[in-house]
Amino acid sequence: MQRFVMWLSLCSHSSKSPGDVFYNTQKEILHHLQNIVDFGKHVMKQFFGENYVHHGEIIQLPLDFVRQLCLKIQPERPESRCDKDMDTLSGYAMCLPNLTRLQTYRFVEHRPILCIEIKPKCGFIPFSSHVSQEIKHKVCRYCMHQHLKVANGKWKRPSKYCPLDLFSGNKQRMHFALKSLLQEAQNNLKIFKNGELIYGCKDDQDCVSDWNELACHLKPFFFPSNGLVSGPHCTRTIVKELIHVITMTLLSSTDACRAGDMKTVPVSQGRSYCEASAFNKELVRNGKHKLESSGLPRGCLLYKTLQAQMLDMLDIEGLYPLYSRVEQYLEEFPEERSTLQIDGPYNEAFYEKLLDLSTEDDGTVAFALTKVQQYRIAMTAKDCSIMIALSPCLQDECSEQRPVVLTSKSRFTFSVSVLDLDLKPYESIPHQYKLDGKIVNYYLKNVQAKDDPVMSNLFKENEDCTLVLHKV
Repeated sequence: MQRFVMWLSLCSHSSKSPGDVFYNTQKEILHHLQNIVDFGKHVMKQFFGENYVHHGEIIQLPLDFVRQLCLKIQPERPESRCDKDMDTLSGYAMCLPNLTRLQTYRFVEHRPILCIEIKPKCGFIPFSSHVSQEIKHKVCRYCMHQHLKVANGKWKRPSKYCPLDLFSGNKQRMHFALKSLLQEAQNNLKIFKNGELIYGCKDDQDCVSDWNELACHLKPFFFPSNGLVSGPHCTRTIVKELIHVITMTLLSSTDACRAGDMKTVPVSQGRSYCEASAFNKELVRNGKHKLESSGLPRGCLLYKTLQAQMLDMLDIEGLYPLYSRVEQYLEEFPEERSTLQIDGPYNEAFYEKLLDLSTEDDGTVAFALTKVQQYRIAMTAKDCSIMIALSPCLQDECSEQRPVVLTSKSRFTFSVSVLDLDLKPYESIPHQYKLDGKIVNYYLKNVQAKDDPVMSNLFKENEDCTLVLHKV
């Protein structure tokens, strides 16, 4: 029998982060959960395809069971989530498939399952003419944000991972990106074995010892005949096999349908590499100045994810004035909020309004709202997670109906899914606008300026000075 997991909503009395929305009544919680289900079913399945999206269903549980469950799992929750209380009052929850298991084939349910969760982040550089700082046309948001996060103490050191390398379709760049994720996983990579977390590199851990421990877990999957001796060479070989498998599954297509009737955004817009990428810097050091971008197969999940992300056609700088236009309209006509479908329902009619990819502003609220809703979809796709479940597969069990990936000593059947697809809040747009400015300004002043002597002197001249007088 397929295992399922439950998702409980957050209560209204927990502390708020920018853009968080909390609900007070049982009716509001039910409406919130129904919106999540409808959004996955009617909107995100159109972008990603039937096999990739699992929208779940709403169930009602006995309140005593919910309270006991919350007490039991509280010690296991991440510290960053403990300030948010779980809903123990409504009894409503979402029932979702356990995506650490294979989603397609029951015959391997009794076999060991390996699952890799990747949060790829934004895979393109803004191509909008509304961008005010040239650096945003050269360095991706993720690489710039890393420096601000380190300065704020969230991480001890920046990751070498760059999303543009993963989304390039070039296997060499993808391998480098995945190796960088394994070295500095942060919140962007986790590995599960039989549903149990075995790898998610914390900031204060030693990567070498983590890799050795990971290799012990993975060795039976990749080298079942025990042909490898232990040691650094064994660890490197196993990690290399893992990266190969992840790459091949990410480039595969396990869903025949296209992303609905959405006209795609040309991936060729903007540059295909990030100047801050460690891979790019290594090429420059070696005297090479051109990155090869092989391109993603149209049917693979990375391609579909990138297409959804690129609905952010105006960048937050071009989008924010349109958001302000909608806000001004709602101040005058607050009763129109439901008609504009800002808070749902997320149905076929909502999806149809997303199909207009024009960027010619006609000054209407309708145009502004379409761009705002497309931006929310893009932000959701930028923050989604991809789950790759793998199980050993014997040669006589493999057929054309089952996707299979080969390694040097093993073969795996696999399923690929996407999760964390609840629509980003409309109210979070002002926060995103302010955060974008902080990220760019910090990078210009503290990172780029150090690499540019002219810029460095300019910032020094603009810093506040204290005049000290001495007696003569």
